[in-house]
Amino acid sequence: MKKLVVIGAGMASGRMLEHLFEAAPGEWDVTLFNAEPRGNYNRIMLSPVLSGEKSFEEIVTHDAGWYEAHGVTCRFGERVVGIDTLRMEVTGEKGAVAYDKLVIATGSEPFMIPLPGRDLEGVIAYRDLEDTNRMIEAAAPGARAVVIGGGLLGLEAAAGMRLRGMEVTVVHLMGHLMERQLDAAAGYLLRRALVDRGIEVLCSANSKEIVGENGKVRALRLEDGTELPCDLLVMAVGIRPASALGRAAGLAVGRGIQVDAQMRSSDPDVLALGECVEFKGQLFGLVAPLYDQAKVAAATLIGENASFTPREVSTKLKVTGCDLFSAGDFAEGPEREDIVFRDPARGVYKRLVLERNRLVGAVLYGDVADGNWFFGLIKDAADVSEMRETLIFGPAFQGGAPADPMAAVAALPADAEICGCNGVCKGAIVTAIQNGATTLDAIKATTKASASCGNCAGLVEQVLAVTLGDAFVAPTARPMCGCTEHPHEDVRRLIKAKALKSMPAVMQELGWKTPNGCHSCRPALNYYLLADWPLEYKDDPQSRFVNERNHANIQKDGTYSVMPRMWGGMTTPDELLAIAAAAKKYNATVKVTGGQRIDLLGIKKEDLPHIWADLNAAGMVSGHAYTKGLRTVKTCVGTDWCRFGTQDSTGLGIKLEKRLWGAWTPHKFKLAVTGCPRNCAEATCKDLGVICVDSGYEIGVGGAAGMELKETEPLAKVASEEEVIDITVAFLQLYRESANYLDRPYKWIAKTGGLDWIRAQVVDDLANRACLIARFDLSQSIYQKDPWAERATPHYQRAWSPLADLTKEAAE
Repeated sequence: MKKLVVIGAGMASGRMLEHLFEAAPGEWDVTLFNAEPRGNYNRIMLSPVLSGEKSFEEIVTHDAGWYEAHGVTCRFGERVVGIDTLRMEVTGEKGAVAYDKLVIATGSEPFMIPLPGRDLEGVIAYRDLEDTNRMIEAAAPGARAVVIGGGLLGLEAAAGMRLRGMEVTVVHLMGHLMERQLDAAAGYLLRRALVDRGIEVLCSANSKEIVGENGKVRALRLEDGTELPCDLLVMAVGIRPASALGRAAGLAVGRGIQVDAQMRSSDPDVLALGECVEFKGQLFGLVAPLYDQAKVAAATLIGENASFTPREVSTKLKVTGCDLFSAGDFAEGPEREDIVFRDPARGVYKRLVLERNRLVGAVLYGDVADGNWFFGLIKDAADVSEMRETLIFGPAFQGGAPADPMAAVAALPADAEICGCNGVCKGAIVTAIQNGATTLDAIKATTKASASCGNCAGLVEQVLAVTLGDAFVAPTARPMCGCTEHPHEDVRRLIKAKALKSMPAVMQELGWKTPNGCHSCRPALNYYLLADWPLEYKDDPQSRFVNERNHANIQKDGTYSVMPRMWGGMTTPDELLAIAAAAKKYNATVKVTGGQRIDLLGIKKEDLPHIWADLNAAGMVSGHAYTKGLRTVKTCVGTDWCRFGTQDSTGLGIKLEKRLWGAWTPHKFKLAVTGCPRNCAEATCKDLGVICVDSGYEIGVGGAAGMELKETEPLAKVASEEEVIDITVAFLQLYRESANYLDRPYKWIAKTGGLDWIRAQVVDDLANRACLIARFDLSQSIYQKDPWAERATPHYQRAWSPLADLTKEAAE
């Protein structure tokens, strides 16, 4: 058996081994070195790990079982210290191993700007899991981070840390963000979107010095003298090939290890691939050409003819929920002209660059559906003169009136690239479909399209639909978890249809595979039973997440945060004194939240009942910052103080909050009431937002301002506060009764098919609205209780009811 040594367990070498084992099983005895203490994982997905969307385990591509199944000797956490090409031997920190063939895939190293202070503790790069974990560890709420570099990696780092509660500033030397992929106009839109998400962005800013204190980073000082305080400084300013091993071994090295079209170095027994290589003066950083190199290297190892040809690449990025597409060359030139489309209201910008009736560049922001079609025109150098007038509108508008929604996909040629990460074209997917791969999972398995970053999954499904026609079956909902074959939708329907009123009844009747369920399905079942049978079912605290069981948010150090409710964001001097006294007594960190509340951080678990009691004694109740339920109702001062206010937004917000307080929902529910269209309370990005206008109130629903940025859609325009409250209650109850557990309202709305059905239920059908309100009130009569008061130190407990409070206000 031939001996193969591979240095580096990155994405390129992992893909090469896949090809090698598939083409020549059992022919190679493989030893795999990796400086990191782990095997291959999808580095593209480190950003979701940083933001908390995914765990590391979810992005592992080759686990221990895979290596064992293929007989790979794994030397992880061991650096290679030398290569002897004469003896054909690689020496690691724990000893040497001989090879017949060697593959160097050492990747790249982050470039660290040689600023004074760069060796301080807290100054890091962003390249691997260790860097990601260091950012996660530093991301305590209120902590501050500075990111140097406004490219993709820098923005992903900034977005991830911001989502974990850090105050983040991005410092970029150039005049606009991502200048290699975007032009100035698209860069401006991206910057605006980031600023809207609470990330400070400084362009044309030159870093001068990293300032430290006691060996740790304290601030970044700019050329103009500005100091940006920080607890963590992330450099994301570029990479360079990690070619030192090749150079020391006597291989030909320019900027990277130089290879030929078969991925061979200057020593024919040593191959190289990935970010460490240089081919005809060109370096490679995107995953698509790296995967091309992996396929060629595997072919070379087994003696087949293959040749690496760099291809035109497009960049389709999703940075913090902002859709971006860039391909070709969009620099200005004497024979070039631009076609530009702008839609400021939708945040859409498109720019096409033409030269001699050929499309040479495209930049799309906000609407990237036609990106692959434009990319095909660029690659083919197609003559676009006959479609010049309608080119900007995409393939559906060519040859006449707009076509059906699938026209753009149907118009793509066979060589149009669908999956940029894996270099999969439409023709390959169509061939796979014709050979029996008729689902997205089957396409992933056979072609690897959408198997990396997943951004092209929707496009792959469209190719499936166009190719299969009437035989296409839309993807069905996934099972709730491994305990059952039923998706959430079926479980909800069957609980009601079969009158299943306990968790054992559900599991028995619906054939649960595990006797008591799991951590995934039990919270969902507990919620569904509560929502459908409030009189018959009793809440099971052990089937709730840890925060809901402890009625406080657990923090990274094991302490908790406590947030008392402030109705509509209003408070009193007495309440502030009580909060201050509690903060001092329990040594809490005090943080003002984005929802107009005060958060007390760092409370020990054993102190929770005592601090609840102290706050209860001052008349304050739980803010439910930890629950799947109503969080806050954010308001502006409205007509009470503001000269622009059209209605009493504060008063309405307080009424709504007291009406809805304590309602459990499938996911957290945020609400805002703003006193005029200036929108100071940010009502247009909440689950439900009310905008006060001269004629009354405009109600919008389905907004989001987290990983997804989404504006509310208009639900109704009404004239009175009573109508606002009734429609809001009915909407919330409809959401409670029909949404999947952990679906935010905007996802639920999309699954119902849009707002028309919802509007018919809660706005147009007055009888149905009344029924929804009655069912909501029934649930509230049982469950609208303050959990702090129930669990506080006994001598501090006090009775309180928001409904009674509202009744008292009405009487007065």
